[in-house]
Amino acid sequence: MTRLHDEDADADDPLHPDEHIAPVPRISVQAFCETEQTLQAVTAAGQDRRLAKAHLTAKDGGLAAAIEAYESRPTPNVIVIESDGTRDILEGLDDLAGVCDPGTRVVVIGSPNDTAPYRELVRRGVNDYVVGPVETLDVVRSICSLFSASEAIITGRVIAVVGAKGGVGASTVAHNLAWTIARDLALDSVVIDLDLAFGTAGLDYNQDPVQGIANAVLSQDRPDTALMERLLAKCTDRLSLLAAPATLDRVYDFGAEAFDAVFDTLRMTTPCIVLDVPHQWSGWTRRALVNADDIVIVAEPDLANLRNTKNMLSVLKTARPNDRPPLYCLNQVGMHKRAEIEVKAFAKTMESQPIAVIPFDSKLFSTAANNGQMIAEVSKTHRTTLLFQNMANRLAGRGEVKKPKRSLLEPLLKKLKGRSGRGSAPHRKAS
Repeated sequence: MTRLHDEDADADDPLHPDEHIAPVPRISVQAFCETEQTLQAVTAAGQDRRLAKAHLTAKDGGLAAAIEAYESRPTPNVIVIESDGTRDILEGLDDLAGVCDPGTRVVVIGSPNDTAPYRELVRRGVNDYVVGPVETLDVVRSICSLFSASEAIITGRVIAVVGAKGGVGASTVAHNLAWTIARDLALDSVVIDLDLAFGTAGLDYNQDPVQGIANAVLSQDRPDTALMERLLAKCTDRLSLLAAPATLDRVYDFGAEAFDAVFDTLRMTTPCIVLDVPHQWSGWTRRALVNADDIVIVAEPDLANLRNTKNMLSVLKTARPNDRPPLYCLNQVGMHKRAEIEVKAFAKTMESQPIAVIPFDSKLFSTAANNGQMIAEVSKTHRTTLLFQNMANRLAGRGEVKKPKRSLLEPLLKKLKGRSGRGSAPHRKAS
């Protein structure tokens, strides 16, 4: 696929791993296709999570069918038209404009035979033009891009962190990751602790908010921006927390869509949302993972974690065919006197490398947990701090943070600098 901007082709890689495609609000989309390939791509796009709230229909006929259809009925929010290059596309768009309602957005899937300049297409109300043949992700990207600049569109990126097994430290990873994104990347972020009965985010951030995620999800009214602002606890200038009550005075059973309104509301105002997903497999946890922009599975290097990670990766890849594959990180690696699966063997089974391999350091992590601090606050120079920085950069679409290489001459220069300082001291005093 090629998207044209002002007669120049888009230079971006259409399948760039760091690309973020925001989901659309509740809209209606109707597509009129000329080829079977485009019809199949549009139909498959309707199953993508980012178009889950859209009502999308696709049929044959191209421009002629669209013009005939809208002579007698209202137009939807978005019309997708395929041109096969056999008729003058500008003339066809003029006829379509005569039957279109104001505010309808138009995407044209063109043919290499089309000769109309992009500016002429824009003058006729075309919002996006792509050159076929198109794939499913091309259709998703094109429709979603129509709303990305709107004030009401959901734009925030959701990162879901979940453990392959209980007790692997997934919450610790989630909390440090969110804190690093907020501090080092200067992105306003929110952590949502979804373990309502046993959540630890409040402890890790040294916060004790009276309200939190339970108030939002159990509210009788649909949560809006004003409500969410009241429920958020401020951890740093750029990081807020939607804490779990961590009490057992009630049972927290939810339907699959229970958290959708909360996530959608925060997406509209917050660039980054990190979900601390508890280790359980239910309708709502699966939905939270599938609908996230990125998924990180945290595992320890043992057999049960290997099996669970493999199963989760397989299920989530199948449920998200047009997304980046889920990522995983290995935590607590190198625990004393514990038999472990080697990182290479673990990666071979997963058929991918871990996003991070976090070494076991009981003193560092227990100190941070007991003090309500993050790892970087306990030790700025620890290698685990750099690992969280690299994870944050990758998940936020930035480059990897690399530790500067030490020069072979550095120790000698440092020694010479020390001698120079000692030798010049009397001179400075005399002056």
